[in-house]
Amino acid sequence: MMALTKQSRRYWFETSKWRVFFPSAPTMSWCVFLMLFFIPSDAQIRYSIPEEMRKGSLIGNVAQDLGLDLKRLRSGRARIVTGENVQYAELKTDKGTLVVNERIDREQLCGDVTPCSFTFEILLENPMELHPVTIEVLDVNDNAPTFQSKQLDFEISESATTGSRFNLEAARDADVGENGLQNYVLNPNDHFVLKHIFKSDGSKTIYMTLQNALDREKEPRLNLKLVAVDGGSPQRSGTVNINIVVLDANDNAPVFNQSLYKATVTENSRKGTHVLTVNATDIDSGAYGQITYSFSTSKASTVDFFEINRDTGGIYISKEIDFEIQKKVVFSVDAKDKGGLTDTCEVEIEIIDINDNAPVINVMSFSSPVSEDSPVGTTIGIINVKDSDSGENGQVRCAVEGSAPVEVKSNVRNYYALVTNAPLDRESVSDFNITVIASDSGKPPLSVTKTFNLKISDVNDNPPVFTRALYSATITENNSPGFSVLSVVAKDPDENQNARVSYILEECDIGGSPVSGYISVNSENGVISAARSFDYEQTKQFLCVIKAQDGGSPPLSSNVTVKILVQDQNDNGPQVLYPVQTGGSLVAEMVPRSADVGYLVTKVVAVDVDSGQNAWLSYKLQKAADRALFEVGLQNGEIRTIRQVTDKDAVKQRLAVIVEDNGQPSRSATVIVNVVVADSFPEVMSEFTDFSHDKEYNDNLTFYLVLALAVVSFLFITCVVVIISVKIYRWRQSRVLYHSNLPVIPYYPPRYSDTLGTATLPHVYNYDTCRTTDSRKSDIKYMQPISQSLLDVGGNDSEDQQLKTRIAGSNMSTLSTISEDALPGTTVAVINVQDDDSERNGLVECSINNDLPFKIESSLSGYYSIVTDDVLDRESVSEYNITITVTDKGSPPLSNRKTIHVKVSDVNDNPPKFDESEYSRTVPENNSPGFSVFTVRARDADWGQNARISYFLEEKQINGASLNTLVSVNSESGVISAAKSFDYEQIKMFEFNVTARDAGSPPLSSVVPVKILVQDQNDNGPQVLYPVQTGGSLVAEMVPRSADVGYLVTKVVAVDVDSGQNAWLSYKLQKAADRALFEVGLQNGEIRTIRQVTDKDAVKQRLAVIVEDNGQPSRSATVIVNVVVADSFPEVMSEFTDFTHDKEYNDNLTFYLVLALAVVSFLFITCVVVIISVKIYRWRQSRVLYHSNLPVIPYYPPRYSDTLGTATLPHVYNYDTCRTTDSRKSDIKYMQPMSQSLVSVDDVGTESAQNGQQRSTASTLVRLYF
Repeated sequence: MMALTKQSRRYWFETSKWRVFFPSAPTMSWCVFLMLFFIPSDAQIRYSIPEEMRKGSLIGNVAQDLGLDLKRLRSGRARIVTGENVQYAELKTDKGTLVVNERIDREQLCGDVTPCSFTFEILLENPMELHPVTIEVLDVNDNAPTFQSKQLDFEISESATTGSRFNLEAARDADVGENGLQNYVLNPNDHFVLKHIFKSDGSKTIYMTLQNALDREKEPRLNLKLVAVDGGSPQRSGTVNINIVVLDANDNAPVFNQSLYKATVTENSRKGTHVLTVNATDIDSGAYGQITYSFSTSKASTVDFFEINRDTGGIYISKEIDFEIQKKVVFSVDAKDKGGLTDTCEVEIEIIDINDNAPVINVMSFSSPVSEDSPVGTTIGIINVKDSDSGENGQVRCAVEGSAPVEVKSNVRNYYALVTNAPLDRESVSDFNITVIASDSGKPPLSVTKTFNLKISDVNDNPPVFTRALYSATITENNSPGFSVLSVVAKDPDENQNARVSYILEECDIGGSPVSGYISVNSENGVISAARSFDYEQTKQFLCVIKAQDGGSPPLSSNVTVKILVQDQNDNGPQVLYPVQTGGSLVAEMVPRSADVGYLVTKVVAVDVDSGQNAWLSYKLQKAADRALFEVGLQNGEIRTIRQVTDKDAVKQRLAVIVEDNGQPSRSATVIVNVVVADSFPEVMSEFTDFSHDKEYNDNLTFYLVLALAVVSFLFITCVVVIISVKIYRWRQSRVLYHSNLPVIPYYPPRYSDTLGTATLPHVYNYDTCRTTDSRKSDIKYMQPISQSLLDVGGNDSEDQQLKTRIAGSNMSTLSTISEDALPGTTVAVINVQDDDSERNGLVECSINNDLPFKIESSLSGYYSIVTDDVLDRESVSEYNITITVTDKGSPPLSNRKTIHVKVSDVNDNPPKFDESEYSRTVPENNSPGFSVFTVRARDADWGQNARISYFLEEKQINGASLNTLVSVNSESGVISAAKSFDYEQIKMFEFNVTARDAGSPPLSSVVPVKILVQDQNDNGPQVLYPVQTGGSLVAEMVPRSADVGYLVTKVVAVDVDSGQNAWLSYKLQKAADRALFEVGLQNGEIRTIRQVTDKDAVKQRLAVIVEDNGQPSRSATVIVNVVVADSFPEVMSEFTDFTHDKEYNDNLTFYLVLALAVVSFLFITCVVVIISVKIYRWRQSRVLYHSNLPVIPYYPPRYSDTLGTATLPHVYNYDTCRTTDSRKSDIKYMQPMSQSLVSVDDVGTESAQNGQQRSTASTLVRLYF
């Protein structure tokens, strides 16, 4: 509390709930008082502030007064809720304070009501809290007293007796309390004094009392001034002038029967309703006894609702009165006679409330969606219900209508909480409507409803459930890897991420190998694919477990067992176990000549590793010298005689037995059985000396030789044709250059000195040489660098001691390269270390830095090898710096270092990877060919050529057409373009695969599925099926004259081949001879009569019906319907002899012909203009070249110097060579660099060429000097 001055007066007011301290008026306008009290559920606070505070002024610290943390205000989304249109206060949640949001005018807010206050609520969520706040607005003296009239006019008789009263208009001050109207002052005069009377409502009635008699002859007019002052600080005042006209004698003033009249009236009473009648009497006679009634101007604002009869004093309602605005009206009525004398009475009218206001529901807060795991009793919303009526009319009841699991609870007056009364389950009901009904207790009761839509948000409370308890599938052996075996499907009743199911293959072993080596599962769609080619003979069946896991947090999962049976295929042919087929030796079965019928010669034994019918074997005799002598058992393979052996039978018998299985297709094996018909072994030997060998081998050999000859011949001829074609092409290119008409420009080149230092040539000749793309035919050659080099690195210490190191290796140049797939132990370089010192001073040690995947090994004395110590990966580290440190064991030890830079060359070990696992795009139909649909993009972690990606489409048939006729892919950029204009009515979607393949060797690739959806456009107009529009014949519908209203004349039937809203058709009547007779159904196209047919209606009726679709833009079709109003066919024929035909067809035909002619003419003229323009442009270009003024250069054939250094040529010729893109056709040839070079490097790293050899890029020999 602030300190008060000594002159301040103190007022204390106490109740059981709160206490207020009021200082005096001068101090009150600058103080803000805090009053706190608590209700059973939440705290209520009360502040007092003066009016007219600036926006942003502090009201109070809500967080501190309510005991709330600032974090609680932010997390609870604290806000102000009010049912008013204007929000006077603002909550600063970052500071927890209330500030003024709008300027507050107490007089505008409350009028004369005191105390003046407004109430709102502070709402917090999670958990929901409601804190009522009341702001009392204290009055400030900002309004001066005012009079309604600018001046007051009185006519007073000079015979008025002393003590006569004359009522004065009361002033009005919008302020209240001490700032309101306090006193009146009348300027001093000799006749009148000012007096006042307190009325029942606390206001004052002021009047003038005649103190001294008037004399009209002395003072016919009096001018007085009335001043009204308030009690504010500073004090404000208002003034009105009083003009008094003194009249001749009027002895008696009017007198009311009652000083106070009381009456009651119900609100909303109609205009003109009689309320009461006031009555005054005047005992004078004549004009001075006639009384007129009027409202006193002291309460001009309150009497706007009433009017008074000036003659009778009857008071009537002039406009409706609202109890909620004004509950009681008090005003004064003046009775005045013709002599100017008056009397005043007071009228008090009480307004009776009726139930004319329905409750109003204000939503303070409503939370939607609500989690389905919310406990019972969770608050989902708070509503405020108000009824402006009073008493029972303002008592409100609130309830929830229907079966929603929500009920209404009231904790604070007029505030209701919507809480759940049953568990929520989104899978059963995902959302429902809550209808709250609020009704009052009036008669009749009024009610209002408010509907809320509550959505239930999902919680991951349901695991995925497989559609089957056990999955079983069969796959044939020898399948291709990636073959789809089956799909497992699990469904999750949750939604969004909680319902996104991923499929995972549980780890287990099958025959000692992980299950992932047998099958894989697509995590998105559950497709189980074979990861390898199965072999029935190795694996007949296996079990695995698939887990379906959703994307919730935490995730839920379920498992299912999958049984996969491998089905045998006939992939193995029979294997003959006996007789054994040897390479060179001859095996024969001997049959004695005395053998009977059915003699068992031998038995062919074969097996098939397949199973089932694929392993059922059958034996057949394929070839035999004498088929009438032997037979083979179909099932057992036994070879028996079928007749008696005779002397005529040949000794040598050759049988070819074929063994077939029962598979589809069947496989077979052939075995040769040699049979000898003899009784003794010497007889057999004498016969088998010239036994012929099997010719089957020779037949096969001949076939393969012919095939090889044809292949080689084809390759040779192809090679010759290619060479001849290349030669002819280059010859033609060279002829173009030799016969060029380009001008010759004279050029004087600089002169060069002898570059070889021999100084044996008398002249120096300089030439310019221009190289082209064919320069490899020229006479100048460059040597390739050799594969070995020698690098000398020298360094001497202060004592002139040297440590010489020679390093020899294949990768010891300035930039050495090693493949990333080099195995550990691969030699990078070999070095030789020498120290010219002796004994211990000459002993050296070699080492390299330890943080590299290399190590140094000593192979021979003084020689060291640098080898790889680990696997290299270019994608991780692409290059290394190997520092070789050489140290002797002298005292002090001397050392030197050499750094080798090694680059890791790339190996194609990473396939391309697409940015997306699958692509799905939409293309509108009627697109232009070449339209870019979208771009697929893959990335390759390799480098160079191995990372160069090309894109290909798979070979596939879609609706009988090749995929290439639908789309194409740019092999470089991956842009997929439409190869044709799509038609949604023919193809709605198609799928294909795009392959990304790198340029490595061998190339690696990956595949991505692509789905193209064709989007329908409104490119087809409606087609009218009925009535059929014929060319010359006339079709009409007949309507009898007795047809009633709604008679079905016909029905227009139309279709649209588009889809969706593009195919929604509407029917409208475009033209009609009598629109008042027919109508067309908007949706069904039915033509019906809309009134009774009369005799005045024309017989011939012509209707034009337009059929429109709902596309953008819409398309339409028009059909002409001829209608005949007649009762008999002869009547129709007599009227229709001159029926005119439809001209619309001819009009349309003419339009399209003109349009076609214009288009064709435009295209023809455009084509001619383009051809002429191109011809003129080329002619002008050729003229520029032919008439060029460029100078001509003489050409001198070159003379070449001796390149071998023998110094036998008479002259030295030097040439300047300028290379172009076609320099390979010139006469100068450059030799490719040699593979050997020798380079010397001194101790500061400079290099010099030795023996004219270039530096090596493959292998290096380095000598180090210390």
